Amino acid sequence: MSSFPPSRPAPPAPSGPPAQRPSAGDRASGPLLVASALCTGLMAGLFFAYDISVMPGLAELDDRTYATAMQRFNAMIDGNALFGLVFVAALCLPVVGAVVALRGRRRAVGVPLIVAAACYLAVLAITVAVSLPLNADLEALGNPATAQGLHAVIEDFKSVWVPLNVARTVLCVLSLGALCSALIRHGRAPLSGR
Repeated sequence: MSSFPPSRPAPPAPSGPPAQRPSAGDRASGPLLVASALCTGLMAGLFFAYDISVMPGLAELDDRTYATAMQRFNAMIDGNALFGLVFVAALCLPVVGAVVALRGRRRAVGVPLIVAAACYLAVLAITVAVSLPLNADLEALGNPATAQGLHAVIEDFKSVWVPLNVARTVLCVLSLGALCSALIRHGRAPLSGR
């Protein structure tokens, strides 16, 4: 009888390609996607809050109070650095994420990021082309208690700003949906097939 233990068969060699180590882009993709979704979600929530509470509540007030409140809201938002950061990041982060995904040949993740960026770019276009000029018109009134033509300015503001804010909300939600799709695809795809 031998004093050596019986030999064990060698484990089978793994089939398929060897496991790949994640690249720097792969490691950055997850945090980029999460940050993109958070920033876009914050913007969608801001626009949605205006749609369902702020603007309907203001609509029940007289013109002077409406103008004064909107002037104050605009001043608070315009002077808020955190808002500015989130507002810009909601576009920049999906663009960077799309570049990283497409360079890593992960089209399934990159395409929804492009859709998200395009939807949010439309939000920026509406904001710059329409919403900000309307806000400037309100600011140009000066003190609403002594402003001339207040009613006409307020009616013009309401008829354009309010429905376009709904459009901004919808576009932000579409962007957020595309980002969620990218996150799901990122989580499901193997490194070699992303």
